Amino acid sequence: MTSFVAAARREKLAELVRRGVAGFAYRFERTGAARAALEGFREGDATVHRLAGRLVLLRPMGKTTFGHLEDASGRIQVYCKIDDLGADPYEVVKLLDLGDVVGVEGPLFRTKTGEVTVRVERLTLLAKSLRPLPLGKEDASGVRHGELSDPELRARQRYADLAVHPEVREIFRLRARVVSYVRRFLDARGYLEVETPVLQPQYGGATARPFKTHYEALDADYYLRIADELYLKRCIVGGLEKVYEIGHDFRNEGLSRFHNPEFTMAEWYEAYADYDAMLQLTQDLLAGMVRELYGTTTLERHGATVSFEPPLARRDYYTLVRETAGIDLARATEAELRAALRRKEVDADALTGAKLVDEVFKNYVEPTLVQPTFVLDYPVALSPLAKLKRGDPSKVERWELFIQKREIANAFSELNDPEEQRRRFEQQARLRAAGDSEAQQLDEDFLRALEYGMPPTGGVGMGIDRLLMILADQTNIRDVILFPMLRPE
Repeated sequence: MTSFVAAARREKLAELVRRGVAGFAYRFERTGAARAALEGFREGDATVHRLAGRLVLLRPMGKTTFGHLEDASGRIQVYCKIDDLGADPYEVVKLLDLGDVVGVEGPLFRTKTGEVTVRVERLTLLAKSLRPLPLGKEDASGVRHGELSDPELRARQRYADLAVHPEVREIFRLRARVVSYVRRFLDARGYLEVETPVLQPQYGGATARPFKTHYEALDADYYLRIADELYLKRCIVGGLEKVYEIGHDFRNEGLSRFHNPEFTMAEWYEAYADYDAMLQLTQDLLAGMVRELYGTTTLERHGATVSFEPPLARRDYYTLVRETAGIDLARATEAELRAALRRKEVDADALTGAKLVDEVFKNYVEPTLVQPTFVLDYPVALSPLAKLKRGDPSKVERWELFIQKREIANAFSELNDPEEQRRRFEQQARLRAAGDSEAQQLDEDFLRALEYGMPPTGGVGMGIDRLLMILADQTNIRDVILFPMLRPE
C-alpha cells in the first residue's frame, strides 16, 4: 500500500470524525440480505429495506453516486442522490472509498437499464477501509488488472482473498457442508461424536513425525496428535460401540500441494465390524454426499469424469504392484525394489524394507488410480495396527481409498489381540532404533486397554482436506484450508 493511498484514506477518516461521523460503528439492524431483496422485488412496492455490506463499486456523478454493495448473499446496486439524502449526509458519501462497509436504508426501484437498485434515503458508515482491497479492474477485452492473483499472497492474506473473490467463499461454504454431511450421516447410523486429546503424552495411530511441546505445569514433554485412532479405540474398549471424531491432526512434515502439517481428519470406529463393513459404509457416505451436493454421483474434476456411484472399484495391492511395476512383492528383493524406483528417478539408496515397498506403490500404482478405487490387503510391515488377513498371514485386512491419484481414506479390521499388538509395536521400536523417525512408539497404556478386551472393530480415517480438493476442483491443498501453513514472511 503506497503512503499516498494510506494518507488519503486516513485524511478522509479524519474529516468524517470532524463531521461527527463515527468511522467504526457498533451495530446495524438489517431487514435482510441483498439476494433476498432482489428476489422479492415487485414493481411499485414501497417497502423500505435496510441492507449492509462492503462497497465494491463506486461511480460518483456530481450530485448522484451509484455503487454496488456486496454481502454474503451477493451484490445489489445502490443509488445515492443529494436530493434524497440531504446536503450534509451526501458529503459523507463523497468521503467513501471502495472497501468501506456501509449500511443503507431505502426502497427498491428499477433503473432505466433494468437493474433493481436501492434508492438510498439514509446511509451509515459501519467500518472505514484504511487499506484498499485488491478488487482489480476489468478492461474492454474482459481482462482484469490489479486484482489479488498471486497464489501464495492469496493464502497468506485469506481475509483479502475472501473479500474480493466470491468463488473462494463458496469453497469454504462447500467445506462446511461436507463436514456437516459426514456428521449427519454418522449420527443417523448411531455413531457418537466424541472429543479426544490433541495434546498427548505419547503419540501414535500413524507413521509420522510429531510436533513436540513442553507442558510447564507437569515439567513433561507432550505431542500434538498425529491421529485420533488410539484414543477412539480406547472408547470402543469402554463400551462406546460406535464413535467418531472430526478434528485437526498435526504431522511434522514438509509442505506440498497435497500436504499441510495441520489437517482435518474424520475418523470413525464401530465394534463388531470389519474392514469390509467399513468399505460399504464409506462408499455409501461418499455417494450420498456427492448426490446431495450436486444432484448426481458423476463429476467432472481435474479434467476427468469421476463416478462415485456404488459399487466402487476394488483392487488388490499386490496385483496392482505386479501390473504396474512388474514386481511380485511376495518374492521381490530389496535390490529389485530399488531398481524399480531408479527407473522412476527416485533416490532409494537409503530406503529399506516397508519404506521401499511403499515408495514403489506411490510411484507406480498411485498415478494410475483416477477413479475412486479401494485398494485392499496390504503387506503386514506397512500396517502395524491392522489384523492379519484371514487365510493369508503375509497380508493385513486394510484398504485405502484413492481418488484422482491420491489417498483419501484408510481403514482396517482393527488389531485387537494385545500380545500381537505388542509384537508389532516392538518391531516398530526396532525400526526407530535403526533411525526411522516416523515409526510408531510402544504405547503401554493402549496395550493395557486392549488387555481389558476390545471387540472386533472396523475403523476408518478420511482426509477432509483432500476430499475437498476433489469436490471443489482445486489442485493445491492450501486452497481448501482457510489459513494454511506458509513460510514466514
